Amino acid sequence: MEKIPMTRTGFSALEKELKHLKSVERPAIIQAIAEARELGDLSENAEYHSAREKQSFIEGRIKELEGVLSLADVIDPSQMTGNVKFGAKVTVVDEDTDEEKVWQIVGEYEANIEKGLLNIKSPIARALIGKDEGDSVEVRTPGGERAYEILKIEYG
Repeated sequence: MEKIPMTRTGFSALEKELKHLKSVERPAIIQAIAEARELGDLSENAEYHSAREKQSFIEGRIKELEGVLSLADVIDPSQMTGNVKFGAKVTVVDEDTDEEKVWQIVGEYEANIEKGLLNIKSPIARALIGKDEGDSVEVRTPGGERAYEILKIEYG
């Protein structure tokens, strides 16, 4: 199995979600199923079927998180320097609009573009990897070709 790169922050967030699912969500859904069973005929019991469906989702998510965490390769970006690598916080400027953006290149399971966390497998991240400050990158995005200049690379 291939290791899954992620930052310490991303790993901690997944651990927290797993703990919440096991200690809060799982017991609550078990209780809800027990209460729905007490209502009688299960074949026409919407509460029971809804609770079982939610239980299935929770158990699936627990298995997924356990698998991801067991394969996690936690990388500490504070020990890195130089060109763009996993964990780098990269400040770029769009060469067409002069709009500045800051992205951190992170693992697939912690990516959130609204928070500036860029999936390492995304086209933009792949274009940035290995580049230095001052370099320009051309990226084919769903919105068309974009050109960015790297202004700053930070680790930490």
